[in-house]
Amino acid sequence: MTLRESLTPDERPRERLARLGPKSLTDAELLALLIGSGVRGRHAIGVASDILLQSGGLRGLQRQTAQQLQRTKGLGPARASVLTAAFELASRTSLEDLRAGQVLNRSEQVKTYCRTLLSHREVEHCVALLLDTQHRLIHCEEVSQGTLTQVPIYVREIVKLALNHHASGLIMAHNHPSGVAKPSKADLALTTELSHALQLVDVTFVDHLIVAGPQTASLAELGYM
Repeated sequence: MTLRESLTPDERPRERLARLGPKSLTDAELLALLIGSGVRGRHAIGVASDILLQSGGLRGLQRQTAQQLQRTKGLGPARASVLTAAFELASRTSLEDLRAGQVLNRSEQVKTYCRTLLSHREVEHCVALLLDTQHRLIHCEEVSQGTLTQVPIYVREIVKLALNHHASGLIMAHNHPSGVAKPSKADLALTTELSHALQLVDVTFVDHLIVAGPQTASLAELGYM
């Protein structure tokens, strides 16, 4: 079954997108345009709706690899590759304005950057954002990768990284795959230890962010720094 057969011209996603713009389409309709066609007895929007339901929405879909996507009914290698490429392009677009040299001087700007980097990760990852004296981004590097519940972070290595890049300031961010944007005792202990270590080398510990899906907690804003 095709969309052309089941929908009137005014209802078809492609025609509505051209007439009203992409914001007028639902997630399933946008996804249907990417996958192109449906399967026997189910048009593309129906297949897209099934995929979103099985994946737990767009964020769950983004977390899947091309190999995992291919195991979803209605997605073969070609369609899985298209979706993987689309999510990667969206991620790169979000990050492009915050590449090295950009000034990171607004809290929400930094949170958005870190959510783009970490919110779709299925295990804990930790990244360090290194800044110059004007809060311009010098370098961003993943410093550790762990499990669903913890990530090993070595203070000495982070201090060494800051010194190697002649950083004046540092923002650390890691994700909580559990979806709870609340610092653990280990997070607070690490923040204190890293803050003391960075003070010794005259590097400002600007913030420690915890990303949990669409939520981001700032330990500086919460009064822990």
